[in-house]
Amino acid sequence: MKRSELVADTAITLLAERGMRGLTHRAVDEAAGLPPGSTSNLARTRAALLELTLSRLTELEIRALGPAYTSAQAGDQAGDQAGMVDRVAETVHVQIKDRRRTLARYELALEATRRPELREMYDAAGSRFRDPAVALLAAQGSRDPVRHAHRLVAFSEGLMFDAIVGAGGMPTFEELRQAVEDFLAGMLRRPSRGL
Repeated sequence: MKRSELVADTAITLLAERGMRGLTHRAVDEAAGLPPGSTSNLARTRAALLELTLSRLTELEIRALGPAYTSAQAGDQAGDQAGMVDRVAETVHVQIKDRRRTLARYELALEATRRPELREMYDAAGSRFRDPAVALLAAQGSRDPVRHAHRLVAFSEGLMFDAIVGAGGMPTFEELRQAVEDFLAGMLRRPSRGL
């Protein structure tokens, strides 16, 4: 493992365990078992440490969610709605199972509201996940795939948030699948004539 990966992975763990206030250069050095100053040599400022961490987190999420997004980007747009339901449910399930990574992302999302440079990077990373959702919804016949993708992402984020930090508990894959199926059925239904 490269030192930059070790530092970023340790920062992800610290964000999940201690929150933003617990993430310092010194804390990363100690938790990673690195000599004092090692993290500062790699990422001189707090902003640089946050950017390194977000970059690594995005890489890890792409790897974890790869199958669904790779096939969407390659043109396999889940021709049937059941296939899309499975992909979305699996994506949410993977994110809930890796509580550490998802909590760290929440911490970075909140910090991005206060740091424009991090917001720009966070939004760019997010588009790598939203764009395939647009393609999948377009393949399902959505009349407004961009708007529907934003709603689907918000719905999915709500499921994750409720499971990880809310009172929702840990849903099974089947429970997630049913929730996604209900959501998509309502969103993609054709409006009745005269309404």
